[in-house]
This record gives sequence, C-alpha cells and structure tokens, in this order.
Amino acid sequence: MPAARESLLDAARSALARRPWSAVRMVDVAAAAGVSRQTLYNEFGGKDGLARALVRRAADGWLAGAERALDGPGDPVRRLTAAAEWTASAARGDPLVKAVLTGCWSERLPSPARPAAPSCGGLPAQRAADGALPSPAALLATVRDRAVAAVCAPGATEADRAELAGVCELVFRLALSCVTAPPQERGMAALVHVLLHPGRPG
Repeated sequence: MPAARESLLDAARSALARRPWSAVRMVDVAAAAGVSRQTLYNEFGGKDGLARALVRRAADGWLAGAERALDGPGDPVRRLTAAAEWTASAARGDPLVKAVLTGCWSERLPSPARPAAPSCGGLPAQRAADGALPSPAALLATVRDRAVAAVCAPGATEADRAELAGVCELVFRLALSCVTAPPQERGMAALVHVLLHPGRPG
C-alpha cells in the first residue's frame, strides 16, 4: 500500500525533526500516519527497515532533484551549476541528505551501518527496505554518470566522455565541499565558473 508507506515515512521524518532517532517510537509513527503498528511492521519489518527506507528516500529525493536540474534549460555549464546548487541546498536543508552525501552521521539520525536482517514476510516493500544502502561514493558515481549522459555532446568520443566525467565529478565534489564549508563570498555559480573556466573572470 504505497499511500500508507509514504504516510509512514512522512510521519517518521516529522518525528525525527523533533527528537533523536533513538527516541522515535514505532507506535507513535504508526499513530501519526493513521495506520496500525502492524501495518508499519508489514511495510518495513522493524525500526531498522524504516530507518533504511527513510535514508533511501532522502537519497532518491536528492538524486531526482539533481536530474531535474541536469535536464533543465540552458547550456551544459548552466545545468551543471543548477545541479550543484541543488545538491548544496538540499544538503543544507535536510540533515538526512547531508549525511547520505557526506557520510557524516550524527547521533540524532538513523544509523545506516546496521546490517540488514532478512525479512520474514517477503513483501516487496520489506525486501526493498532490507537492501543495502547507497554509499556517498556510489551516489557520487551515479550523479556523475547521469550528468555525463545529460550534458555530453552528440558524437563525443570515449576520451571526451572520460574527460567530461572527471569534470562532472569535480563539480559535485565542489558542491559537497560547500556543504561542509560554505563559501563566504562567492556563490556556487561563481565557484563552478572558476572550476570550469580557470583564469577567466566570473
């Protein structure tokens, strides 16, 4: 039941905004979502499954926003800049997104390091919740590859694509550095411009 699943994730996210994950109770999440506790367990298998689904949704939401920026209007530099700005903004606005992208987890957040226990129910939602969580390196590789696909010129050679992949990775690494150490003077667009056009005034 997708509607119940999304309601449960929304309720868990709201609870996490008010208290540490260790203090979030399954019964409260179920009540806030307007479903039974059994429904919550059927969907996620337990609190660890709910945590993994919450983390995965944060990662998926960030990636979807990056893809929208990459597919948006403008030349490749503008679209890469928009994706970098989205990355920094999303991470600053959501501690889960920041943790997913940087690997820096506070004690308030669900721990992604717990191994997934096989679910007993075999429901698709449970199996998804039991799956491995994406690492920051894997997410960076995913968005880099999608950026290359979005902005690469038709007919580009393999060497061109390899060089572009390096540039795209640097752009997203720059965005992540701005999350952990926000720039004091220049905005993201100016920093990306300097990265892509060294020696040329922004």
